[in-house]
Amino acid sequence: MSEFLRLNLIFPPSLEHAVTEALIDDPSMPGFTLLHAEGHSSDFSHASAGERVRGRVERRLLWVVIERARLEPVLAALRERVASAEVRWWADPVLALGRLA
Repeated sequence: MSEFLRLNLIFPPSLEHAVTEALIDDPSMPGFTLLHAEGHSSDFSHASAGERVRGRVERRLLWVVIERARLEPVLAALRERVASAEVRWWADPVLALGRLA
């Protein structure tokens, strides 16, 4: 089993500051990658008129690679700071990790 996981967080742009600040404020947290994305689901209740027309909603996708043992503490800290049903997450095993130089 891999020692590391990639935590994937999907959330609306309105939560970007809260999510990123929660991670930045934790000195033990490594860096993360934030991407602008669009998503589609069956629930458009929070979508703008333009998003309904396009059939996609704006989202942010954040990746952070953490040790497996840190997953629950990181999720607990995020829940404390950003308790929102609009934040979805999942974790993937990291098969290999390193730098090219």
